Amino acid sequence: MATIKKEQALDYHSKGRPGKIEVIPTVPYSTQYDLSLAYTPGVAIPCKEIEANPEDAYKYTAKGNLVAVVSNGTAVLGLGDIGPLAGKPVMEGKGLLFKVFADVDVFDIEVNEKDPEKLIQVVKAIAPTFGGINLEAIKAPECFEIEQKLIQELDIPVFHDDQHGTAIISLAGLLNASELVGKKIEDLIVVVNGAGAAAVSCIRLYISMGVRKENVIMVDSKGVLNRKRKDLNPIKMQFVTDREVDTLAEAMVGADVFLGLSVADVVTPDMLKSMADHPIVFAMANPNPEISYEEAVSSRDDLIFATGRSDYPNQINNVLGFPFIFRGALDVRASRINEEMKIAAAKALAQLAREDVPEAVNLAYNIQNLHFGKEYIIPKPLDPRLITTIAPAVARAAMESGVARQPITDWEDYHRQLLKRMGLDNQLIRHITDRAKRNPKRVLFGQAENTKVLKAVQAVKHEGIAYPIVMGNAMRIRRMVAELELDLDDLMIVDPRSDEELHTRELFAAEFVKNRNRKGITYDEAMELMMNQSYFGSMMVHLGKADAFLSGTSSKFSYTIKPAIEVVGRKKMCDHIAGMYILMTKRGPFFFADTAVNKEPDVQTLIETTVLAAEQIKRIGIVPKIALLSYSNFGSQQQGSPAVVAQAVKVLHEHYPDLIVDGEMQANFALNKELRLKKFPFSKLTGHDVNTLIFPNLDSGNIAYKMMQEIGGAEVIGPVIMGMNRPIHILQMESNVREIIYLASIAVIDAQNSSDQ
Repeated sequence: MATIKKEQALDYHSKGRPGKIEVIPTVPYSTQYDLSLAYTPGVAIPCKEIEANPEDAYKYTAKGNLVAVVSNGTAVLGLGDIGPLAGKPVMEGKGLLFKVFADVDVFDIEVNEKDPEKLIQVVKAIAPTFGGINLEAIKAPECFEIEQKLIQELDIPVFHDDQHGTAIISLAGLLNASELVGKKIEDLIVVVNGAGAAAVSCIRLYISMGVRKENVIMVDSKGVLNRKRKDLNPIKMQFVTDREVDTLAEAMVGADVFLGLSVADVVTPDMLKSMADHPIVFAMANPNPEISYEEAVSSRDDLIFATGRSDYPNQINNVLGFPFIFRGALDVRASRINEEMKIAAAKALAQLAREDVPEAVNLAYNIQNLHFGKEYIIPKPLDPRLITTIAPAVARAAMESGVARQPITDWEDYHRQLLKRMGLDNQLIRHITDRAKRNPKRVLFGQAENTKVLKAVQAVKHEGIAYPIVMGNAMRIRRMVAELELDLDDLMIVDPRSDEELHTRELFAAEFVKNRNRKGITYDEAMELMMNQSYFGSMMVHLGKADAFLSGTSSKFSYTIKPAIEVVGRKKMCDHIAGMYILMTKRGPFFFADTAVNKEPDVQTLIETTVLAAEQIKRIGIVPKIALLSYSNFGSQQQGSPAVVAQAVKVLHEHYPDLIVDGEMQANFALNKELRLKKFPFSKLTGHDVNTLIFPNLDSGNIAYKMMQEIGGAEVIGPVIMGMNRPIHILQMESNVREIIYLASIAVIDAQNSSDQ
């Protein structure tokens, strides 16, 4: 896992729009009529409806999908009592996770109040705004009182994630681990190091699942909670043991389970060796566990080990729980999150880990065959099945326990709604980068004397997406690496103009002349061309010294594409190349082609562009649903570009019957399936959401993607150059770091595909 540097973290939180979240409208607001509906006088009508029937707030406002993340900053991560304002980045981060993983909207509420009773009153006062309350970073023991009173006095779910999140996830792990080692949960002797909110909640939940209270030994910073102790508060008094043990080392002897929710390095290998056969060790102190993974697994080979870290097996991570627990609770309008719902979530998580793992998850973690066992007792946080597994389980438990006010009746439809909430854009980016990581390739980055390129190169290297090679002046690049404090000490740099590359230039020039000696190229001219990065880089790919080439951040498109065509050439059976942009929009990803190469495509060019785009889109894991655009619909114009597009569609239907494609059609009909169904029910796109647009000429495609970028706020990746013999892609001059990383990932996938053929 790459080291996070101070500057990188601060840039992430401050660049562009400060912070990590924003509020956006969900209804039209462009006209005076829209504003009259949104505010006065139209807004008075739903106000009156809600006054008459308060439940209508869920119908006419965002309340039903809105959670408050409330904190007073008294127990923020491992930072302690840093105050509400300093804790705000964490609460915003929590909001981001809610949204990304479960499409739950969040307002983070930082309250400058330590008095429990006053904090309770504040939360009660703002509760009408929300469908649920997530308490966060509130220290023990006050957090117990605050949560319990709010649960009693409010009619919406209240959930202190610091307590219950860890309890639910670790219970799932405990259920699976105990099955793997062949021990019954009621027979487990459990040692808990830590007596804070999370530890107390864990043990309470374990006991409700069958762990016997007399088999629990809890330890705080002063030792075992036993009858000798006179300094215990009422919460800790509930967990005193009658066993004659005083220290953690004594407690560990013969124990089946160690649960660590304390500090780093308090457990020794000898303590682990003293435990019972096949011990279960959950060392969850962050960022460093109570005993390191390496020490633990080397101390004995029969243990099951879990931590809170992402770089070791079995990460007990709260993000496996809270987004989906609230999702299920909100969707049935639950009045609370009760024990039945927590246990249902834990059981669902445990069961999910026993099922076959989708390839997407293997890709995400660069593991060949993830399967249920000692190193996989709980699902991974990036498993796309979490939302469709945990949310329904929680919703069912709410209904069965009588706290659901809006029961679900059509579970298949609910499953579809949950999938839709996930959004295709995040899934696409994950799939692209995960697929690249599975088999990284050598990617050559041209024009690397560029801050954005070098930052992208560092990310590509550290995330395992590719083996980067950069091209440019070596001295200048190394100076920039040092100034930017990038971790690229062993970076491979090639400089086509340097004396060191003279022999390589001679080899490249000879090869280039051999291929183009009947096209007016002499050796001396070829030697001159090899000083040019675009020619030199293309030759590196052509001769196998790199697997893919990215360039263009500081040169015109034509200056890069011409050398690429001359050196690597087009694919066999392909008369044309084409350019495609991937646009990440709020409606998911869209693919625009041709947006870069062919000015006035004829019928055959449109056909090849469509087929190339379809192949590329399938390669990155999406089914293409393609509309060929024009200014007319289905033959209303019989000449000019509409006629060319119509003829291309006819050939596509005849020769590529498996493609989901139709046209010619106007853009609004392509993008609005209800409108398309109403006017053109015969279309082969009926029932499909179009994700791929083929433009009738370069002008329209180029203008469209740039308008989407500037006005629509789309993030643009590309252009992806299609139809080349080898992967060569050309960056926009204005590409940002993320876009360079994404295009590098696509280049790696293309290179993987080339090597497979």
